[in-house]
Amino acid sequence: MCGIVGIVGKRDVNVQLYDALTILQHRGQDAAGIVTCQNGRMAQQKANGLVQDVFRTRHMERLVGTMGIGHVRYPTAGNSGPALAQPFYVNSPYGIALAHNGNLTNADKLSEDLFKTDLRHVNTDSDSEVLLNVFAHELQMQGKLKPTPDDIFAAVAGVHNRVSGGYATVSLIASYGLVAFRDPYGIRPLVYGSRKTPDGFDEYMVASESVALDVLGFTLIDDVAPGEAIYITEAGELHRRQCAKHSRLVPCIFEHVYFARPDSIMDGISVYKARLRQGEKLADKILRERPNHDIEVVIPIPDSSRVAGQALAHGLGVKFREGLVKNRYIGRTFIMPGQQQRRKSVRQKLNPIGLEFKGKNVLLVDDSIVRGTTCQQIIQMARDAGAKKVYFASAAPAVKYPNVYGIDMPTANELIAHGRTHDEICAEIGADWLIYQDLEDLIAASTEGNTKVTEFDCAVFTGKYITGDVTPEYLAKLAKARNDLAKTGKKTNNLSDEPIGLHNGSMG
Repeated sequence: MCGIVGIVGKRDVNVQLYDALTILQHRGQDAAGIVTCQNGRMAQQKANGLVQDVFRTRHMERLVGTMGIGHVRYPTAGNSGPALAQPFYVNSPYGIALAHNGNLTNADKLSEDLFKTDLRHVNTDSDSEVLLNVFAHELQMQGKLKPTPDDIFAAVAGVHNRVSGGYATVSLIASYGLVAFRDPYGIRPLVYGSRKTPDGFDEYMVASESVALDVLGFTLIDDVAPGEAIYITEAGELHRRQCAKHSRLVPCIFEHVYFARPDSIMDGISVYKARLRQGEKLADKILRERPNHDIEVVIPIPDSSRVAGQALAHGLGVKFREGLVKNRYIGRTFIMPGQQQRRKSVRQKLNPIGLEFKGKNVLLVDDSIVRGTTCQQIIQMARDAGAKKVYFASAAPAVKYPNVYGIDMPTANELIAHGRTHDEICAEIGADWLIYQDLEDLIAASTEGNTKVTEFDCAVFTGKYITGDVTPEYLAKLAKARNDLAKTGKKTNNLSDEPIGLHNGSMG
């Protein structure tokens, strides 16, 4: 999962891009990057680390230009070297930089075609660089000295014809403008908005989440539709077109469960309201299954389960308490390599408030259970703090299958629910009772926000992959790249922070 942003403005957009990336930091803490363009010349800064660590005053001073794109990254297949930081860049045609959120399921085949047929070189094992080169080739095939909107949309149509998987992208074409597009199923999110300058110039912004637009003062116009592309010229002219032969909206429901900020709107659905409804439906299930429950207090595991936990407590008619204090300087534990490192991180990340646990029957609530590492340790923390009984509720159904569209859900055998019964999972995490959200209730919690969205990508719960090209062989290969051994022992690419031919962050 990554965060992307693009802005076309009247003045330099570097500070706005920086601010947007800080807002989207929750979507990736591994690396960050910005590319800007002025008078046909691009400048970039990217490196491993948080946004605040990657950009200094000297970097911002050379990131000049009235249009630019940015990216925050976390790795989904083991490698996390500086050469994989985005955006990526190719100089032909025109000069194109691209940032990508998602995962291509046919990246290997595309890489082969790029080398053998398109005569293009890919310098890393990143599918984002593959996607950039496919787009660049399709645009070059239009054969124009100066691309028109028709040329750009034809190139995006060519991308959709060749590429499979989940992807949302923003790209800069030097001297011409910003292009953004979304895969034909709309698996990964992408929105855009506008604002007027005092002198009447229309500025535009594209981002993974609407909250980035809100904070920077842009008004949300719409989601980029599945298969759609938008092209914003350097002069601020907006063009949009459906570029896929077949498209339908099947967004990733895990955005509503975990990744997105609650103050975002995705495909017309309030993430906050969806999480409230998750808690309400979970309360209804508990009351059906245990009408005489002895739960005394609901305590959320911060932060993404807090909203569902509040609604759950209200529905049960019991107290809601903040019993766990979070250290916000520890990264997300389910994407950390190595079980031992995850165990250590959970202990550093959360600390219990003993008074909220001592002598009580506690219901802990989390957004989901992935490996089980976090909830297992927190349940033990609760017992150590004096809880009489510790129950555990998941606002999502059991995660049994890996995600292949851009979320680093681990291999199947690293998922605690894969191949285990409900009782076995409960025993493994050490809870006195475990309850999962029903899938139909999770879907209803989101569709109630927008009845036009009739289906979601729920592959992590069902094992049904919407693109139809995910084979056992593909999953086996993905497992080798994603397992703990790969993440702790695999060397990163031996490349410098900048691609070959770039100096001091300048691409001209």
